[in-house]
Amino acid sequence: MFETSYKEEGSPLTLADRRSNEVIAKGLSSITPHLPVLSEESRQEGYARRRDWGRFWMVDPLDGTKEFIKRNGEFTVNIALIEGGRAILGVVFAPVLGVCYLAAKGEGAFRVKNGFEERIYARPYSGGPLRVVASRSHRGPELEAFLGRLSGAELVNMGSSLKLCLVAEGAAHLYPRFGPTMEWDTAAAQCVVEEAGGSVTDMKGQRLLYNKEDLLNPYFIVSGGNQGIEQIL
Repeated sequence: MFETSYKEEGSPLTLADRRSNEVIAKGLSSITPHLPVLSEESRQEGYARRRDWGRFWMVDPLDGTKEFIKRNGEFTVNIALIEGGRAILGVVFAPVLGVCYLAAKGEGAFRVKNGFEERIYARPYSGGPLRVVASRSHRGPELEAFLGRLSGAELVNMGSSLKLCLVAEGAAHLYPRFGPTMEWDTAAAQCVVEEAGGSVTDMKGQRLLYNKEDLLNPYFIVSGGNQGIEQIL
């Protein structure tokens, strides 16, 4: 499962990525045969066809491949249902950690661990130590400069879409992302964050949207409330 090859842009691809994709695509097709599936590891339809999709599944069969290869358990399976450019259902499953985050539009966000399900809520920053989530494998000068502006912030390192889920469950206040991500990296977890009361926006405060012509996300910030960067700083 850890056998690794590399995509054209240099990101790693394991046998587990491919096998997970096969299982998920087959399962989704069996329960919703009328809905398209857009997955990181499948052939992707061009925008000329995708733009007419009213509702579809967006899948990252193994988010955090670098964490998977390191065998630290911080990888997830992300499945989102997209409608009108927004994630209306999201499931983020971390199999090694035994935790699953799930949410549906208007129904709240939940965490399931050890067979116990509980509703989760994001925590807006209201003073005191600011807990900031940062990527364990992706750091850069823009993030370092941003962190340098936060006096006394507590830094939490985490891999994959679990970073967004930490904000959703109130374990962190903020997750700034200054680096490339794709729509399938964030869609499911964004639904969880928003249903928990948090926000996922670009640096201008606009909610991230899905099924764009270019599937690359802009830089974004995940907050436990509706505060923008300047308000928090």
